[in-house]
Parts: sequence; structure tokens; C-alpha cells
Amino acid sequence: MVSVRLKAAHGKDFFDMATFTNQALLTYNNTRTLSNVTTGTIAESLTAQKSSLQSSYAAGDRITYVLSLQNSGAAAQSGLTVTDDLGAFTPSGEKQAVFPLTYDEGSAALFVDGVKQTAPAVQSAEPLTFTGISVPAGGSAVLIYSAQINAYAPLGSGSAVTNTATVSGDGLAEPVESSFTLPVTEAPYLTVEKTLSPLTVVPDQRITYTFVINNYGNTDADAGANVSISDTVTPPLTDLTAEYNGAPWTEGTEYTYSPQTGEFVSAAGAITVPAATYETLPDGTVSTTPGTVTLVIEGTVM
Repeated sequence: MVSVRLKAAHGKDFFDMATFTNQALLTYNNTRTLSNVTTGTIAESLTAQKSSLQSSYAAGDRITYVLSLQNSGAAAQSGLTVTDDLGAFTPSGEKQAVFPLTYDEGSAALFVDGVKQTAPAVQSAEPLTFTGISVPAGGSAVLIYSAQINAYAPLGSGSAVTNTATVSGDGLAEPVESSFTLPVTEAPYLTVEKTLSPLTVVPDQRITYTFVINNYGNTDADAGANVSISDTVTPPLTDLTAEYNGAPWTEGTEYTYSPQTGEFVSAAGAITVPAATYETLPDGTVSTTPGTVTLVIEGTVM
């Protein structure tokens, strides 16, 4: 007599999350023969898609994330937990993870089939964990929340922050994940500080204005950036001279000046500022050293 019995390979039930494996056992005349192993996959009815309203980030930016959940199954998915790792990484030599994103407390909003719901409970800020989310059968849910770029986020050219949202719950065969990578903004970021010396003057005295221009961005502000400084000096100065990084400028070439109105304007592109440099410290924070140039104008008070 020949009999066929289905059994799991090696006497065990093979069920690895959403994948299952089994084989048949054929017995006849005290002989046992195993079939080939078959592998199948249980398709998860819940899908997740993470995105951002921003296309890139810079230091201190606030990023709005959108997590869209779609339930194609015939049963609702209730009591779901959403965990966002906020881009966590462990610095070299450290034991504890750090998070380059900081959740904006109270920023979360939940929409189910387009209708706004009570905001989900936040069980943890690092990693960010929301609980009590449900998605109706054949329906959708959208979770929106914001986080701020902090001192652990990389800022150098080519950098990015990747964070992963994980959806888990009793009704899921395995957690559902969706990651989103946001690149750093590739651009210069300039600031200017103006100082005066001396602070108290009398007519016919020489006076000096100093402009320090810093670039905190990861890209040079080159000639193509058309950087220019304009300043209406009050009171106007006579015998005005200008120096850029210690080298004299020529009026009519690098700048123009009107002693009648006191208006000083540097030629577009005459000022160039190198990109900042960045160092990741042992604790994972990023130290920024801006690129810096100095413009000095001097003249006599009329």
C-alpha cells in the first residue's frame, strides 16, 4: 500500500514570518521517500509608504513626514503600533544610539479614510512610538508628524538622513516597514556681521567698518553665486578705501562708492566664500567650522 502524507521538512513546521515551507512524505513497503520542498508566501494585506513634504534638509530644519497605510484585506487592522527610528545610529566607540531627528511634541495628526481622528498616543520619543492606530478593511490611514534636524544630523555634501517606520500588531504576520531617505541641502548658507571702530568719532576722523561673512553651507559661494554687499554709510565718508581678506580693492572694479550718498556696493561675484567644514565628534554630534572672508572699508567722517 502506498500512502502520501504532508509534513514539514525535518519534522518541523517551517513558518518564517510571511514565508512557509513544507514537503510530502511518501511511504510504501517500509520505504520512505521525501518530495521536494515547496515554498510559499503569505501576502500581507497592510502596506506602508513613508514620504516627506521637504525635498532636502539643512541644520535646524523642521521636517514633516507622512506615513500612508493601506489595508487591502477583508478585516480591519486594529491596535497597530508605529515606531520611527528617527534615523538612529551608534557613533563609533559608543554603546548607545543617537537620533539625528527630534520629534516635535504634539505635531502628530491621524486621518482615516480622509477623516481626521484623535491624535495617536505617543509612548516613546526616542525611538518615536505611536500606539492605538487602526486601519479599516479596504481603507487607509495617514499619519503626519514633524521632527527637527538636530546636532547629530550630518551636514557635509552628499549626506542624508534615512529613517524607518515600522508598523506592528497582532493582526500582522510580520512587521511592515517603510524607509525614507532625505538628502542634505547642497547650497551655501551665508551670514554677515558688521562692526565699527571707533564707536565715537569727531569730524575729519578716520573710521573703519568691518564685515565678516561666514558660510555655514556645504557648498562654496563662488563667483557664480553673485555675492554682493551694499551699505549706505551714514554719515558719508571721504577718501574711502576697501580691503578684501587683506588685499586692496580698486574702486570701479571690485566696488563702487558715492561720497554724496554714502552708498557702497561691491561688484557681484567679487566676494567668494568657501564652504564650511564639518567634524563628527566622538559623541556623534557634528561640529561646524564656517568658511570665512573679511571686507574692511575705511574713510574719513565728513
